[in-house]
Amino acid sequence: MSKRNLTLLTDLYELTMMQGYYERGQNEKVIFDVFFRQNPCNNGYSVCAGLDQVIDYIKNLSFSYEDIDYLRGLGIFKEDFLSYLAGFHFSGDIYAIPEGSVVFPKEPLVKVIAPIMEAQLVETAILNIINHQSLIATKASRVDYAAGGGVMEFGLRRAQGPDAGTLGARAAVIGGCTGTSNVLAGELYGIPVQGTHAHSWIMSFPDELTAFRTYAKLYPDACILLVDTYDTLNSGIPNAIKVFKEMREAGIPLTFYGIRLDSGDLAYLSKKAKKMLDEAGFPDAVISASNDLDETLIASLKMQGAAINSWGVGTNLITSKDCPSFGGVYKLAAVLDKNSGEFIPKIKLSENAEKITNPGDKTIQRIYDKKNGKIIADLICFVDETFDTNEPLLLFDPISTWKKTLLQPGTYTMRELMIPVFKDGVCVYDSPKVMDIQKYCKQEMNTLWEESLRLEYPHRVHVDLSDKLWKVKNELLDSYHHNMDGSKQE
Repeated sequence: MSKRNLTLLTDLYELTMMQGYYERGQNEKVIFDVFFRQNPCNNGYSVCAGLDQVIDYIKNLSFSYEDIDYLRGLGIFKEDFLSYLAGFHFSGDIYAIPEGSVVFPKEPLVKVIAPIMEAQLVETAILNIINHQSLIATKASRVDYAAGGGVMEFGLRRAQGPDAGTLGARAAVIGGCTGTSNVLAGELYGIPVQGTHAHSWIMSFPDELTAFRTYAKLYPDACILLVDTYDTLNSGIPNAIKVFKEMREAGIPLTFYGIRLDSGDLAYLSKKAKKMLDEAGFPDAVISASNDLDETLIASLKMQGAAINSWGVGTNLITSKDCPSFGGVYKLAAVLDKNSGEFIPKIKLSENAEKITNPGDKTIQRIYDKKNGKIIADLICFVDETFDTNEPLLLFDPISTWKKTLLQPGTYTMRELMIPVFKDGVCVYDSPKVMDIQKYCKQEMNTLWEESLRLEYPHRVHVDLSDKLWKVKNELLDSYHHNMDGSKQE
Protein backbone atom coordinates (compact mmCIF):
# COMPACT_ATOMS: atom_id res chain seq x y z
CA MET A 1 0.00 0.00 0.00
CA SER A 2 3.00 2.33 0.42
CA LYS A 3 5.56 3.70 -2.02
CA ARG A 4 3.37 2.87 -5.01
CA ASN A 5 3.44 4.93 -8.17
CA LEU A 6 -0.17 5.98 -8.72
CA THR A 7 0.55 8.57 -11.39
CA LEU A 8 -1.93 7.03 -13.87
CA LEU A 9 -4.60 6.79 -11.16
CA THR A 10 -6.40 9.62 -12.87
CA ASP A 11 -9.32 10.25 -15.17
CA LEU A 12 -8.43 10.56 -18.83
CA TYR A 13 -9.85 14.05 -19.06
CA GLU A 14 -7.25 15.34 -16.61
CA LEU A 15 -4.57 14.38 -19.14
CA THR A 16 -6.46 15.69 -22.16
CA MET A 17 -7.01 19.02 -20.37
CA MET A 18 -3.32 19.07 -19.47
CA GLN A 19 -2.42 18.65 -23.13
CA GLY A 20 -4.78 21.49 -23.99
CA TYR A 21 -3.10 23.74 -21.45
CA TYR A 22 0.31 22.66 -22.78
CA GLU A 23 -0.62 23.45 -26.39
CA ARG A 24 -1.83 26.91 -25.36
CA GLY A 25 1.20 27.61 -23.21
CA GLN A 26 -1.27 28.03 -20.36
CA ASN A 27 0.27 27.01 -17.05
CA GLU A 28 -0.49 29.83 -14.64
CA LYS A 29 -0.61 29.10 -10.93
CA VAL A 30 -4.07 28.30 -9.59
CA ILE A 31 -5.80 27.25 -6.37
CA PHE A 32 -8.07 24.23 -6.11
CA ASP A 33 -10.09 23.30 -3.01
CA VAL A 34 -11.18 19.83 -1.92
CA PHE A 35 -14.43 19.98 0.05
CA PHE A 36 -17.71 18.12 0.50
CA ARG A 37 -21.27 19.37 0.58
CA GLN A 38 -23.02 17.03 3.02
CA ASN A 39 -21.94 14.86 5.93
CA PRO A 40 -22.32 11.14 5.14
CA CYS A 41 -25.04 9.13 6.91
CA ASN A 42 -26.88 12.40 7.73
CA ASN A 43 -24.26 12.82 10.43
CA GLY A 44 -23.54 15.96 12.41
CA TYR A 45 -19.85 15.97 11.49
CA SER A 46 -17.24 14.13 9.44
CA VAL A 47 -13.73 12.85 10.21
CA CYS A 48 -11.07 13.62 7.61
CA ALA A 49 -8.54 10.92 6.78
CA GLY A 50 -6.16 9.88 4.01
CA LEU A 51 -3.64 12.73 4.09
CA ASP A 52 -0.68 10.39 4.60
CA GLN A 53 -1.60 8.52 1.43
CA VAL A 54 -1.95 11.83 -0.44
CA ILE A 55 1.58 12.71 0.68
CA ASP A 56 2.88 9.34 -0.50
CA TYR A 57 1.10 9.82 -3.84
CA ILE A 58 2.59 13.28 -4.43
CA LYS A 59 6.09 12.16 -3.44
CA ASN A 60 5.98 9.32 -5.98
CA LEU A 61 4.31 11.32 -8.75
CA SER A 62 6.26 10.67 -11.95
CA PHE A 63 5.60 9.04 -15.32
CA SER A 64 7.59 5.87 -15.96
CA TYR A 65 8.76 4.75 -19.41
CA GLU A 66 5.92 2.22 -19.37
CA ASP A 67 3.42 4.96 -18.53
CA ILE A 68 4.60 7.11 -21.45
CA ASP A 69 4.52 4.15 -23.83
CA TYR A 70 0.97 3.34 -22.74
CA LEU A 71 -0.19 6.92 -23.25
CA ARG A 72 1.53 7.04 -26.64
CA GLY A 73 -0.39 3.93 -27.62
CA LEU A 74 -3.72 5.67 -26.99
CA GLY A 75 -3.05 7.78 -30.07
CA ILE A 76 -4.37 11.04 -28.59
CA PHE A 77 -1.23 12.62 -27.11
CA LYS A 78 1.47 14.45 -29.07
CA GLU A 79 5.15 13.68 -28.65
CA ASP A 80 6.11 17.08 -27.26
CA PHE A 81 3.45 16.73 -24.55
CA LEU A 82 4.61 13.19 -23.77
CA SER A 83 8.15 14.54 -23.43
CA TYR A 84 6.85 17.08 -20.93
CA LEU A 85 5.17 14.28 -18.95
CA ALA A 86 8.38 12.25 -18.95
CA GLY A 87 10.03 14.97 -16.87
CA PHE A 88 6.99 15.77 -14.76
CA HIS A 89 7.21 16.45 -11.03
CA PHE A 90 4.95 18.30 -8.62
CA SER A 91 6.32 21.75 -7.76
CA GLY A 92 3.39 23.33 -5.94
CA ASP A 93 2.09 23.87 -2.42
CA ILE A 94 -0.48 21.82 -0.55
CA TYR A 95 -2.30 22.80 2.64
CA ALA A 96 -4.62 20.48 4.50
CA ILE A 97 -6.58 19.86 7.68
CA PRO A 98 -4.75 17.17 9.70
CA GLU A 99 -6.11 13.63 9.69
CA GLY A 100 -8.47 12.80 12.51
CA SER A 101 -9.94 16.31 12.63
CA VAL A 102 -13.69 16.74 12.77
CA VAL A 103 -14.77 18.69 9.71
CA PHE A 104 -17.94 20.08 8.22
CA PRO A 105 -19.45 20.71 4.77
CA LYS A 106 -18.14 23.40 2.42
CA GLU A 107 -14.79 23.95 4.17
CA PRO A 108 -11.57 23.05 2.31
CA LEU A 109 -10.01 19.81 3.54
CA VAL A 110 -7.11 20.11 1.10
CA LYS A 111 -5.91 23.14 -0.87
CA VAL A 112 -3.64 22.74 -3.89
CA ILE A 113 -1.67 25.76 -5.12
CA ALA A 114 0.26 24.86 -8.26
CA PRO A 115 0.63 25.47 -12.01
CA ILE A 116 -2.67 24.47 -13.55
CA MET A 117 -1.31 21.39 -15.36
CA GLU A 118 0.04 19.99 -12.09
CA ALA A 119 -3.05 20.92 -10.11
CA GLN A 120 -5.29 19.33 -12.75
CA LEU A 121 -3.40 16.03 -12.78
CA VAL A 122 -3.64 15.39 -9.03
CA GLU A 123 -7.40 15.97 -8.78
CA THR A 124 -8.67 12.43 -9.24
CA ALA A 125 -6.21 10.62 -6.99
CA ILE A 126 -6.56 13.13 -4.15
CA LEU A 127 -10.35 12.81 -4.29
CA ASN A 128 -10.14 9.01 -4.45
CA ILE A 129 -7.93 8.87 -1.36
CA ILE A 130 -9.64 11.52 0.77
CA ASN A 131 -13.19 10.47 -0.14
CA HIS A 132 -12.67 6.82 0.75
CA GLN A 133 -10.79 7.17 4.01
CA SER A 134 -12.87 10.09 5.28
CA LEU A 135 -16.02 8.07 4.60
CA ILE A 136 -14.81 5.04 6.57
CA ALA A 137 -13.35 7.14 9.41
CA THR A 138 -16.68 8.94 9.77
CA LYS A 139 -18.63 5.69 9.72
CA ALA A 140 -16.29 4.17 12.31
CA SER A 141 -16.75 7.22 14.52
CA ARG A 142 -20.52 6.75 14.43
CA VAL A 143 -20.22 3.05 15.25
CA ASP A 144 -17.77 3.75 18.07
CA TYR A 145 -20.06 6.43 19.52
CA ALA A 146 -23.05 4.08 19.45
CA ALA A 147 -21.06 1.29 21.11
CA GLY A 148 -19.35 3.50 23.67
CA GLY A 149 -15.98 1.99 22.62
CA GLY A 150 -14.73 -1.54 22.18
CA VAL A 151 -15.31 -1.79 18.41
CA MET A 152 -13.11 -4.12 16.34
CA GLU A 153 -12.94 -3.71 12.55
CA PHE A 154 -13.63 -7.13 10.98
CA GLY A 155 -14.53 -6.26 7.38
CA LEU A 156 -11.59 -7.33 5.19
CA ARG A 157 -13.31 -10.24 3.47
CA ARG A 158 -16.27 -8.04 2.50
CA ALA A 159 -14.32 -4.97 1.40
CA GLN A 160 -14.17 -3.96 -2.26
CA GLY A 161 -10.66 -5.27 -2.80
CA PRO A 162 -7.35 -5.35 -0.91
CA ASP A 163 -6.71 -1.60 -0.98
CA ALA A 164 -10.19 -0.75 0.28
CA GLY A 165 -9.90 -3.38 2.99
CA THR A 166 -6.47 -2.28 4.19
CA LEU A 167 -6.78 1.49 3.88
CA GLY A 168 -10.32 1.18 5.18
CA ALA A 169 -8.99 -0.58 8.28
CA ARG A 170 -6.54 2.30 8.77
CA ALA A 171 -9.35 4.84 8.51
CA ALA A 172 -11.59 2.81 10.82
CA VAL A 173 -8.93 2.84 13.54
CA ILE A 174 -8.51 6.61 13.10
CA GLY A 175 -12.28 6.91 13.59
CA GLY A 176 -12.19 4.99 16.87
CA CYS A 177 -11.90 1.23 16.33
CA THR A 178 -9.64 -0.51 18.84
CA GLY A 179 -8.03 -2.64 16.15
CA THR A 180 -8.56 -4.69 13.01
CA SER A 181 -8.59 -8.30 11.88
CA ASN A 182 -6.50 -7.23 8.85
CA VAL A 183 -2.95 -8.41 9.50
CA LEU A 184 -1.51 -6.46 6.55
CA ALA A 185 -3.01 -3.25 7.93
CA GLY A 186 -1.45 -4.10 11.27
CA GLU A 187 1.97 -4.49 9.69
CA LEU A 188 1.78 -1.41 7.46
CA TYR A 189 0.27 1.05 9.90
CA GLY A 190 1.22 -0.21 13.34
CA ILE A 191 -2.35 -0.77 14.49
CA PRO A 192 -3.49 -3.60 16.81
CA VAL A 193 -4.66 -6.81 15.15
CA GLN A 194 -7.46 -8.75 16.80
CA GLY A 195 -9.48 -11.90 16.24
CA THR A 196 -10.72 -15.16 17.68
CA HIS A 197 -11.58 -18.29 15.72
CA ALA A 198 -14.22 -19.44 13.25
CA HIS A 199 -16.97 -22.04 13.43
CA SER A 200 -14.76 -24.26 11.30
CA TRP A 201 -12.35 -24.57 14.23
CA ILE A 202 -15.12 -26.02 16.39
CA MET A 203 -16.42 -28.26 13.61
CA SER A 204 -12.97 -29.71 12.87
CA PHE A 205 -12.84 -31.35 16.33
CA PRO A 206 -14.77 -34.38 17.60
CA ASP A 207 -16.75 -32.12 19.94
CA GLU A 208 -17.11 -28.52 21.02
CA LEU A 209 -15.49 -28.97 24.44
CA THR A 210 -12.31 -30.43 22.91
CA ALA A 211 -12.13 -27.52 20.48
CA PHE A 212 -12.46 -25.02 23.33
CA ARG A 213 -9.86 -26.79 25.47
CA THR A 214 -7.38 -26.89 22.58
CA TYR A 215 -7.84 -23.21 21.79
CA ALA A 216 -7.48 -22.24 25.45
CA LYS A 217 -4.25 -24.20 25.68
CA LEU A 218 -2.88 -22.46 22.59
CA TYR A 219 -3.98 -18.93 23.55
CA PRO A 220 -4.51 -18.69 27.31
CA ASP A 221 -3.83 -14.93 27.33
CA ALA A 222 -6.50 -14.17 24.71
CA CYS A 223 -9.14 -16.83 25.09
CA ILE A 224 -12.37 -15.67 23.44
CA LEU A 225 -14.52 -18.69 22.55
CA LEU A 226 -17.16 -18.71 19.81
CA VAL A 227 -20.19 -20.28 21.49
CA ASP A 228 -22.91 -20.46 18.83
CA THR A 229 -21.71 -23.24 16.51
CA TYR A 230 -24.27 -25.71 17.86
CA ASP A 231 -26.43 -24.56 20.78
CA THR A 232 -25.45 -21.29 22.44
CA LEU A 233 -27.23 -21.63 25.79
CA ASN A 234 -27.21 -25.40 26.26
CA SER A 235 -23.80 -26.23 24.84
CA GLY A 236 -21.60 -23.29 23.88
CA ILE A 237 -21.71 -21.19 27.03
CA PRO A 238 -21.67 -24.18 29.48
CA ASN A 239 -18.62 -25.63 27.68
CA ALA A 240 -16.88 -22.27 27.70
CA ILE A 241 -17.52 -21.96 31.45
CA LYS A 242 -16.15 -25.45 31.98
CA VAL A 243 -12.92 -24.48 30.17
CA PHE A 244 -12.61 -21.25 32.16
CA LYS A 245 -12.97 -23.22 35.42
CA GLU A 246 -10.31 -25.69 34.29
CA MET A 247 -7.96 -22.81 33.46
CA ARG A 248 -8.50 -21.21 36.85
CA GLU A 249 -8.02 -24.51 38.69
CA ALA A 250 -4.78 -25.05 36.77
CA GLY A 251 -3.53 -21.65 37.94
CA ILE A 252 -3.69 -20.09 34.49
CA PRO A 253 -4.38 -16.33 34.84
CA LEU A 254 -7.59 -15.28 33.11
CA THR A 255 -6.23 -12.02 31.77
CA PHE A 256 -8.38 -11.63 28.67
CA TYR A 257 -11.11 -14.18 28.18
CA GLY A 258 -14.78 -14.51 27.31
CA ILE A 259 -17.21 -15.53 24.62
CA ARG A 260 -18.31 -14.37 21.19
CA LEU A 261 -21.86 -14.44 19.84
CA ASP A 262 -22.25 -14.46 16.07
CA SER A 263 -25.92 -15.30 15.54
CA GLY A 264 -29.33 -15.33 17.14
CA ASP A 265 -31.00 -12.68 19.28
CA LEU A 266 -27.91 -10.91 20.53
CA ALA A 267 -29.70 -8.91 23.22
CA TYR A 268 -31.43 -11.96 24.71
CA LEU A 269 -28.44 -14.29 24.40
CA SER A 270 -25.96 -11.78 25.83
CA LYS A 271 -28.13 -11.18 28.89
CA LYS A 272 -28.51 -14.92 29.44
CA ALA A 273 -24.79 -15.40 28.91
CA LYS A 274 -23.95 -12.65 31.40
CA LYS A 275 -26.14 -14.27 34.06
CA MET A 276 -24.56 -17.69 33.47
CA LEU A 277 -21.01 -16.32 33.55
CA ASP A 278 -21.68 -14.27 36.69
CA GLU A 279 -23.20 -17.23 38.52
CA ALA A 280 -20.19 -19.36 37.55
CA GLY A 281 -17.82 -16.78 39.01
CA PHE A 282 -16.67 -15.05 35.86
CA PRO A 283 -18.19 -11.54 36.09
CA ASP A 284 -15.33 -9.93 34.16
CA ALA A 285 -15.59 -12.20 31.11
CA VAL A 286 -15.77 -10.40 27.77
CA ILE A 287 -19.04 -10.83 25.87
CA SER A 288 -18.30 -10.02 22.25
CA ALA A 289 -20.83 -9.86 19.44
CA SER A 290 -20.68 -9.82 15.66
CA ASN A 291 -23.18 -10.54 12.84
CA ASP A 292 -23.93 -7.64 10.45
CA LEU A 293 -23.71 -4.94 13.10
CA ASP A 294 -23.87 -1.22 12.47
CA GLU A 295 -24.41 1.85 14.65
CA THR A 296 -28.20 1.62 14.46
CA LEU A 297 -28.34 -2.02 15.54
CA ILE A 298 -25.72 -1.48 18.24
CA ALA A 299 -27.70 1.45 19.66
CA SER A 300 -30.85 -0.67 19.62
CA LEU A 301 -29.13 -3.60 21.36
CA LYS A 302 -27.84 -1.28 24.07
CA MET A 303 -31.33 0.14 24.60
CA GLN A 304 -32.52 -3.43 25.11
CA GLY A 305 -29.95 -3.91 27.85
CA ALA A 306 -27.63 -6.19 25.90
CA ALA A 307 -24.68 -7.31 28.04
CA ILE A 308 -22.16 -6.84 25.24
CA ASN A 309 -18.88 -5.02 25.83
CA SER A 310 -16.98 -5.86 22.65
CA TRP A 311 -18.25 -5.43 19.11
CA GLY A 312 -16.92 -6.96 15.89
CA VAL A 313 -18.18 -4.84 13.01
CA GLY A 314 -17.47 -5.88 9.44
CA THR A 315 -19.43 -5.38 6.23
CA ASN A 316 -21.49 -2.36 7.24
CA LEU A 317 -18.40 -0.52 8.44
CA ILE A 318 -15.74 -1.31 5.84
CA THR A 319 -18.17 -0.59 2.98
CA SER A 320 -20.18 2.13 4.74
CA LYS A 321 -23.06 0.14 3.36
CA ASP A 322 -25.87 2.63 3.96
CA CYS A 323 -23.86 5.58 2.58
CA PRO A 324 -21.31 4.33 0.04
CA SER A 325 -19.69 7.63 -0.98
CA PHE A 326 -18.33 10.74 0.71
CA GLY A 327 -19.05 13.23 -2.06
CA GLY A 328 -15.87 15.28 -1.96
CA VAL A 329 -15.26 17.60 -4.93
CA TYR A 330 -12.26 19.53 -6.32
CA LYS A 331 -13.05 23.04 -7.49
CA LEU A 332 -11.04 25.92 -8.91
CA ALA A 333 -10.99 28.84 -6.44
CA ALA A 334 -8.47 31.31 -7.83
CA VAL A 335 -6.09 32.03 -10.72
CA LEU A 336 -2.84 33.99 -10.38
CA ASP A 337 -2.77 37.25 -12.32
CA LYS A 338 0.66 37.52 -13.93
CA ASN A 339 0.60 41.31 -13.98
CA SER A 340 -0.38 41.98 -10.38
CA GLY A 341 1.03 38.80 -8.88
CA GLU A 342 -2.21 38.38 -6.95
CA PHE A 343 -4.74 35.58 -7.03
CA ILE A 344 -8.00 36.47 -8.77
CA PRO A 345 -10.95 34.75 -7.03
CA LYS A 346 -13.03 32.42 -9.18
CA ILE A 347 -16.53 31.12 -8.50
CA LYS A 348 -18.64 28.29 -9.88
CA LEU A 349 -22.30 29.19 -10.30
CA SER A 350 -25.30 26.91 -9.94
CA GLU A 351 -29.06 27.19 -9.65
CA ASN A 352 -28.59 25.16 -6.47
CA ALA A 353 -27.23 27.55 -3.84
CA GLU A 354 -25.41 24.71 -2.08
CA LYS A 355 -23.29 24.12 -5.20
CA ILE A 356 -22.04 27.69 -5.55
CA THR A 357 -18.38 27.63 -4.55
CA ASN A 358 -16.49 29.93 -2.22
CA PRO A 359 -13.84 31.90 -4.14
CA GLY A 360 -10.26 32.84 -3.36
CA ASP A 361 -7.29 31.73 -1.29
CA LYS A 362 -8.94 30.55 1.92
CA THR A 363 -8.34 28.94 5.27
CA ILE A 364 -10.58 27.95 8.19
CA GLN A 365 -10.68 29.44 11.67
CA ARG A 366 -12.35 27.19 14.25
CA ILE A 367 -14.11 29.08 17.01
CA TYR A 368 -14.42 27.50 20.47
CA ASP A 369 -16.37 28.38 23.59
CA LYS A 370 -13.65 29.54 25.99
CA LYS A 371 -15.39 28.00 29.03
CA ASN A 372 -15.85 24.42 27.83
CA GLY A 373 -13.75 24.09 24.66
CA LYS A 374 -16.74 23.14 22.51
CA ILE A 375 -16.96 24.22 18.87
CA ILE A 376 -19.15 27.28 18.34
CA ALA A 377 -18.66 27.50 14.57
CA ASP A 378 -16.12 27.31 11.77
CA LEU A 379 -15.29 30.47 9.86
CA ILE A 380 -14.04 30.23 6.28
CA CYS A 381 -11.97 33.30 5.53
CA PHE A 382 -9.17 34.59 3.33
CA VAL A 383 -5.65 33.60 4.37
CA ASP A 384 -4.61 37.20 4.95
CA GLU A 385 -7.41 37.94 7.42
CA THR A 386 -6.59 38.36 11.11
CA PHE A 387 -8.89 38.20 14.12
CA ASP A 388 -8.57 39.44 17.69
CA THR A 389 -10.40 37.37 20.30
CA ASN A 390 -10.39 40.43 22.55
CA GLU A 391 -12.75 42.07 20.09
CA PRO A 392 -16.41 41.18 19.43
CA LEU A 393 -16.96 38.82 16.49
CA LEU A 394 -20.16 38.85 14.45
CA LEU A 395 -21.08 35.53 12.85
CA PHE A 396 -23.88 35.23 10.32
CA ASP A 397 -25.35 32.51 8.14
CA PRO A 398 -23.93 33.04 4.62
CA ILE A 399 -27.30 32.26 3.01
CA SER A 400 -29.84 33.27 5.63
CA THR A 401 -27.88 36.37 6.57
CA TRP A 402 -30.42 37.59 9.12
CA LYS A 403 -29.37 34.72 11.38
CA LYS A 404 -26.60 36.32 13.41
CA THR A 405 -24.58 35.67 16.57
CA LEU A 406 -22.39 38.25 18.29
CA LEU A 407 -19.54 36.73 20.29
CA GLN A 408 -18.39 38.94 23.13
CA PRO A 409 -14.68 39.67 23.69
CA GLY A 410 -12.88 37.10 25.80
CA THR A 411 -15.64 34.48 25.51
CA TYR A 412 -14.17 32.56 22.59
CA THR A 413 -10.90 31.23 21.22
CA MET A 414 -9.84 30.60 17.61
CA ARG A 415 -7.56 28.11 15.89
CA GLU A 416 -6.54 27.92 12.24
CA LEU A 417 -7.16 24.42 10.91
CA MET A 418 -5.15 24.21 7.70
CA ILE A 419 -1.42 23.42 7.87
CA PRO A 420 1.29 23.43 5.18
CA VAL A 421 2.03 19.95 3.79
CA PHE A 422 4.06 20.69 0.63
CA LYS A 423 6.00 23.85 -0.18
CA ASP A 424 7.48 24.22 -3.67
CA GLY A 425 7.03 20.49 -4.22
CA VAL A 426 8.84 19.47 -1.03
CA CYS A 427 6.99 17.76 1.81
CA VAL A 428 7.24 19.83 5.00
CA TYR A 429 4.92 17.75 7.18
CA ASP A 430 5.59 14.51 9.06
CA SER A 431 2.46 12.39 9.37
CA PRO A 432 1.79 11.07 12.88
CA LYS A 433 1.40 7.36 13.51
CA VAL A 434 -2.11 6.02 13.12
CA MET A 435 -2.62 5.40 16.84
CA ASP A 436 -1.54 8.99 17.55
CA ILE A 437 -4.03 10.21 14.95
CA GLN A 438 -6.70 8.15 16.74
CA LYS A 439 -5.86 9.88 20.04
CA TYR A 440 -6.11 13.25 18.31
CA CYS A 441 -9.46 12.23 16.80
CA LYS A 442 -10.81 11.37 20.25
CA GLN A 443 -9.75 14.83 21.45
CA GLU A 444 -11.52 16.33 18.45
CA MET A 445 -14.68 14.39 19.27
CA ASN A 446 -14.64 15.92 22.73
CA THR A 447 -14.95 19.38 21.17
CA LEU A 448 -18.36 18.49 19.72
CA TRP A 449 -21.55 19.15 21.63
CA GLU A 450 -23.59 16.05 22.47
CA GLU A 451 -26.34 17.35 20.21
CA SER A 452 -23.98 17.10 17.22
CA LEU A 453 -23.05 13.50 18.07
CA ARG A 454 -26.49 11.92 18.08
CA LEU A 455 -27.09 9.43 15.31
CA GLU A 456 -30.45 10.81 14.20
CA TYR A 457 -31.24 14.45 13.43
CA PRO A 458 -28.03 15.87 14.91
CA HIS A 459 -27.44 19.55 15.47
CA ARG A 460 -25.53 21.04 12.54
CA VAL A 461 -22.38 22.96 13.34
CA HIS A 462 -22.42 26.33 11.63
CA VAL A 463 -19.87 26.96 8.88
CA ASP A 464 -19.87 30.67 8.22
CA LEU A 465 -18.02 33.02 5.90
CA SER A 466 -16.01 36.00 7.03
CA ASP A 467 -17.55 39.33 6.14
CA LYS A 468 -14.76 39.98 3.63
CA LEU A 469 -15.19 36.61 1.89
CA TRP A 470 -18.96 36.97 1.84
CA LYS A 471 -18.70 40.37 0.18
CA VAL A 472 -16.25 39.15 -2.48
CA LYS A 473 -18.46 36.14 -3.20
CA ASN A 474 -21.54 38.30 -3.63
CA GLU A 475 -19.68 40.81 -5.79
CA LEU A 476 -18.76 37.94 -8.10
CA LEU A 477 -22.34 36.71 -8.09
CA ASP A 478 -23.56 40.18 -8.95
CA SER A 479 -21.03 40.51 -11.78
CA TYR A 480 -22.17 37.23 -13.31
CA HIS A 481 -25.79 38.20 -12.78
CA HIS A 482 -25.38 40.59 -15.69
CA ASN A 483 -25.38 38.66 -18.91
CA MET A 484 -22.82 38.87 -21.65
CA ASP A 485 -24.47 41.80 -23.44
CA GLY A 486 -24.76 43.84 -20.25
CA SER A 487 -28.51 43.51 -19.69
CA LYS A 488 -29.56 42.45 -16.22
CA GLN A 489 -30.99 38.99 -15.69
CA GLU A 490 -33.74 38.62 -13.09
